[in-house]
Amino acid sequence: MESTDKLTDTNAILAYLYETFPLCFIAEGETKPLKIGLFQDLAERLADDSKVSKTQLRVALRRYTSSWRYLKCVKAGAQRVDLDGQPCGELEQEHIEHAQATLKESQEKAKAKRAAKAPTAPKAAPKRAAKKVAIPSRAKSERPAKPVAKPAAPVVNLVQAQLADLAKKQRVNVKLGATPVAGVITDINKEDIHVQLDSGLTIKVRAEHILL
Repeated sequence: MESTDKLTDTNAILAYLYETFPLCFIAEGETKPLKIGLFQDLAERLADDSKVSKTQLRVALRRYTSSWRYLKCVKAGAQRVDLDGQPCGELEQEHIEHAQATLKESQEKAKAKRAAKAPTAPKAAPKRAAKKVAIPSRAKSERPAKPVAKPAAPVVNLVQAQLADLAKKQRVNVKLGATPVAGVITDINKEDIHVQLDSGLTIKVRAEHILL
């Protein structure tokens, strides 16, 4: 009667392969590069074995060949082996480079993962506040120095402009409220003068509203 005790755990399947093909699959220490197309040989050898399925064999084989231990053995001069441990030719350079790149990437991911899980450094204890030293109050005779008055800005006398005196790109002042606002003439259309103020606003005024 066919056994229904099928292996489903990948580690259990690997252990089964170590036991069944000890010259091919190495349980501990340095491994050996596997023959290209070994999965097909493995599936044929275990076709009548009810313990494992092709799907589970493929998963187990992928885990074995992607382990750091296996990737480190894929190096120049190493010989591939079949299920019986027989040599099947040297490794090609492109396979060696691919294994080295895969190993490096896997190790960097593991390092980043460990760094992310590492506990953060404890925060430094808060510094104690320095004791306040009482400063004696000033004597009544000591009066604070009077602030020095800033010199007044020079007064600029502006005169009303005449239309004939105005030109494009000329800097002028426009009477807006109590304080004239500086700007530049952008266009003159008959009696309408377009002025772009320094604030970025463009307005249209007559000559009588412009000061020079």
